Amino acid sequence: VQLVESGGGSVQAGGSLRLSCGASAYTVSTSCMGWFRQAPGKEREGVARIDALGTTRYADSVKGRFTISRDNAKKTLYLQMNSLKPEDTGMYFCAADFCNLLVAGVPSHRGQGTQVTVS
Repeated sequence: VQLVESGGGSVQAGGSLRLSCGASAYTVSTSCMGWFRQAPGKEREGVARIDALGTTRYADSVKGRFTISRDNAKKTLYLQMNSLKPEDTGMYFCAADFCNLLVAGVPSHRGQGTQVTVS
C-alpha cells in the first residue's frame, strides 16, 4: 500500500491548509484511514480517522477546526485544517489499516509525511 501526502506548508496562525493523501482505490474505499502528526520532541498523535462507512473521529485538540474526508473516485484522503494554531505545527502522516490499529497508533501503512508549520 503506497500512501503519498501533499499540501503541507507554512501558514500564519488562523490560516488554513488542506492536506491530501493519494492511495489506491481499494485502500481509500475499504480501509480505515487517518492522519497522525508529530512535532519535534513530542510523541506522535492521532489527529483524525475515517472508517469504511464514513464515520469520523477527531482528537480533542482539533475538533471543530479539522475535517477529514475521502473521495473514492479520486482515490484521495483529505484533511482540511482551519483556524490553525502554532501548536498544530508538525509532520503530518497519512495512514491506513484496521481502525483498531490506527487507534493504537500502529498502522501497517504510512506515508512519508508532509510538514505543516504555523507561526
